[in-house]
Amino acid sequence: MKLYPAICATLALNLMASPVLAETTLVLSSWLPPRHPIVVNAIEPWAEEVEQVTDGRVSVRVLRKPLGTPPAHFDMARDGVADITYGLHSFTEDDRFENAKIGQFSFLGDDAVEASKAFWTVYTEDLGAVQEHAGTKLLGLFVHGPGLLHNNVRKIETPEDFQGLKIRVPGGYIADLTGDLGATPVFMSSPEVYEKLSRGVIDGVAFTYEALTAFNLTDYIKYSMTVPGGIYNTTWFMVMDQDKWDEISPEDQAAIEKISGLAFAERVGKAWNDADTAATAEIAAAGIEVYAAPEPVLAAISEHAAQREAAWADGLGADYDGQAALARFRQMTGISE
Repeated sequence: MKLYPAICATLALNLMASPVLAETTLVLSSWLPPRHPIVVNAIEPWAEEVEQVTDGRVSVRVLRKPLGTPPAHFDMARDGVADITYGLHSFTEDDRFENAKIGQFSFLGDDAVEASKAFWTVYTEDLGAVQEHAGTKLLGLFVHGPGLLHNNVRKIETPEDFQGLKIRVPGGYIADLTGDLGATPVFMSSPEVYEKLSRGVIDGVAFTYEALTAFNLTDYIKYSMTVPGGIYNTTWFMVMDQDKWDEISPEDQAAIEKISGLAFAERVGKAWNDADTAATAEIAAAGIEVYAAPEPVLAAISEHAAQREAAWADGLGADYDGQAALARFRQMTGISE
């Protein structure tokens, strides 16, 4: 078929005007609500920046609905069900992330940026984070702001006041600690809490400030107890299927790594700080009483926390110095017990 000059020129212009299609499109399974501040202000901006720093060769599509349950998300990336996932280490019901517990203890930090940067640094440099995430490319590690205990039954003024309270926990250290203190820990993922709390199945929840507003819980909470550095924290990962990562060019891998790791810890930490700040106003407007843990309660928490930390450190064996890692973590966040 003969192509006339005018047609050839039109085709050439159309090709020049067409957007460059990504060589690699990655699917990120997201299970938090689509308008959650971490999705909107950390995960989606990171995904957009991946495309920018790779000059469009790699793009990331953040799904509005997850490809599996929250606890399944690490295995989903490792097994190639999704290209990229994020989640909580404590949602995994085995001990593969035992070293990650360093970021879950009490008294770790009041600033999510500094705590997330400390978690990335100490876990990767001192505690073998890459090995614990075997089968995936480790893109991010982070924690949220200081965790609180919220309930709708009573103000906790003595250690005995924990007795009989059914408290939702995300697993991990805070599940052990609430049991030590006399409450009944009930494991469930974040999206399940509203139904269980509103129906009275649980009396309270271990959550951040922002989670009360993000999951619409302010009508069902009366008391929120704070602890310096947080009564607990949760540790999070963002990982990618290793096989998919290996398909990306070294140049683009380097560009993605530059905005991941420590840079992503800072990005997501700021998102969490901002969300906590915004949530405090809504919590106050809802009439929830926010109070500092009284000294007898703080002493009980400190006693049990020290026991749990020592047991964790002893269980790491000769390869890792858990106590030194914890000291480094707290030195980085400026927290002393």
